[in-house]
Amino acid sequence: MLRFLTAGESHGPSLTVIVEGLPSGLPIDIEVIGDELARRRLGFGRGPRMRFERDELRITGGVRHGRTLGSPVAIEIINTEWPKWEQEMSAAPGEPSKKLRSPRPGHADLVGMQKYAFDDARDVLERSSARETAARVAAGALAKALLRTIGVDILSHVVRIGSVEASPDHLPAFSELSKIDESEVRCATKEVEEQMIAEIKAAAKEGDSLGGIAEVVAYGVPVGLGSYVHWDRKLDGLIGQALLSIQAVKGVEIGHGFTQAGQRGSVAHDAIFFDESAGNSGGFGRRSDHAGGLEGGVSSGSPLVARVAMKPLATLNRPVLETVDLDTGDSSVSFKERTDVTAVPALGVVAEAMVALVLANEAVRKFGGDSVEEFTRNCQNFLANTSSTSSSARPK
Repeated sequence: MLRFLTAGESHGPSLTVIVEGLPSGLPIDIEVIGDELARRRLGFGRGPRMRFERDELRITGGVRHGRTLGSPVAIEIINTEWPKWEQEMSAAPGEPSKKLRSPRPGHADLVGMQKYAFDDARDVLERSSARETAARVAAGALAKALLRTIGVDILSHVVRIGSVEASPDHLPAFSELSKIDESEVRCATKEVEEQMIAEIKAAAKEGDSLGGIAEVVAYGVPVGLGSYVHWDRKLDGLIGQALLSIQAVKGVEIGHGFTQAGQRGSVAHDAIFFDESAGNSGGFGRRSDHAGGLEGGVSSGSPLVARVAMKPLATLNRPVLETVDLDTGDSSVSFKERTDVTAVPALGVVAEAMVALVLANEAVRKFGGDSVEEFTRNCQNFLANTSSTSSSARPK
């Protein structure tokens, strides 16, 4: 199985991610990983430093001469601002210069302090910060590299920011990804992009924040990933858990799930037909994709579609959220850390990474293989056998 573990704090010296389970021989380019991290940093409504800084990366294990060794891959993401925080975040015994005692509503501050018996909210926020997602994106870049060897491509685009929403009818092709990334809000529709920017500007003027929805689409996913046999192996359940683990995410939809809830069964489901060109789905096609590429917890070969909803950022640029001063018990306003107006454009990139990690894990579980060559060969053999079985059912 493929799994990953992240370590590090927002203002610590670095973030580290270890990815275990990659087969040997997978080409790895540190510049490509850096490009993925750069995609995460951009988007209208984010802080100005995001536009010119590039994460400094170092691969510290698992790769030799540009190829994986089959051992765990370790990547370190250096914090360029560490010198400013070296004393405050030192691992050596000591005391902070100031304790944060007015927890921010909507963050993990208060519950984290209660759970771990901390008297300083910084002990919580440094790890609960969305900065941790940089490590996930680095891990996701490795998962995407593995998935590409079996023809899987993943993109995301923003379909809603605040009250502005794009048409649900347009599902971008993977060839549109560069165009989406050129958009200031990573929206595939120019007119809607302009409305989203106006919405962000209005919220920024009032010192407020905005949430929204990003859509992830995975093309070329082979049939048969996941399982209907056990609850904890259903692919839609795994994707839902992965996406809900992203900071500030409060909802996930697979396909047209919420729309289907209000439809009749005669129109809510995807009719099946023979399609000899559909190699990754075993020779079958669907007339529609309301199910988002998942049936019974198993991938069908249709495009996998998931939407993820992010709440408005809870740290605002004006102190209006009521909280409690834990020293006095009096009503107070929450402290302010550096924040953005919205992070929805970045959400899509992080969601891509999480979907890629789930799909890569399930592909490794399904096809196995200690080397990339064996992994891809096993996938090809499975699909060829599935197509052969399907062809026997065709009308003569």
